[in-house]
Amino acid sequence: MPDSPMNLPPETGIGLKPAHYRDILEPQSGAPLPAWVEVHPQNYFVDGGPPHRWLTAVAERLPISFHSVGLSIGTAEGLDTDELEQLAALCVRYQPASVSDHLSWSGNSTDRYPDLLPIPYTQAALDHVAAQVSRVQDRLKRPILIENPSRYLAFDHDEMDEVTFLHALCRRSGCGLLFDINNVEVSCTNLQTDPFATIDAIDPALVGEIHLAGHATEWHDGRPLLIDDHGSAVSELTWALFDRFVARAGPKPVLIEWDTNVPAFDTLMAEAHRATRHMADAGALQVA
Repeated sequence: MPDSPMNLPPETGIGLKPAHYRDILEPQSGAPLPAWVEVHPQNYFVDGGPPHRWLTAVAERLPISFHSVGLSIGTAEGLDTDELEQLAALCVRYQPASVSDHLSWSGNSTDRYPDLLPIPYTQAALDHVAAQVSRVQDRLKRPILIENPSRYLAFDHDEMDEVTFLHALCRRSGCGLLFDINNVEVSCTNLQTDPFATIDAIDPALVGEIHLAGHATEWHDGRPLLIDDHGSAVSELTWALFDRFVARAGPKPVLIEWDTNVPAFDTLMAEAHRATRHMADAGALQVA
């Protein structure tokens, strides 16, 4: 297993699903494997059993990343301490190469919600989120990455734009960014802003990982509403945004994220190979 944080290779990985455990551990002759894999640690918040047997075997072969969905960093009462303790124990057990969570909230002091809900981009929210990120990093004894959200609305009282908020959060807390480029397409389409301007504004030095995924499209009153469902192939616009970013940023760890309508392993690996080719074509990576 990797013995230090933040050392994912600057190559393409996949989100690992149980349907693909055997494809990783018992690959067919000549079948390509991802450079690394990412899991949602909440799926392994148990003491033992088959989930840990599988994950232990995978972690002996490939670097792993923990992409948390449950800390609820933006919750007004503070993050979920129980979630943090379970995540900390899992990090000790597996020593993942990277740990990340979302710029969002998913509950309050009494209730939990099955969604990643938006926060306002205000100074008060920045102060609060930075303090919560610092709590996580102090407990895990490592820096983490925070993912830019998919947004379906903007708050009337926002005091700054998203990129300004994210950059300030990194400066305040010492965290890095998990830059989800599909989320840029989703948010900018829904809020009618320029996705290329967002791509150009992000500081590549802060980005520790990139996510690529697909989304669904609904139509309302003649306008598209993009839903971040991770249930299809990466869109052509997201590929174009990715090309633009990596041409400036250079090679980064890139993840193909496919969480619903999970395809066959060879389909997933074809998307991973496409990401590698795009990095090469953008001049960010040399591929034989």
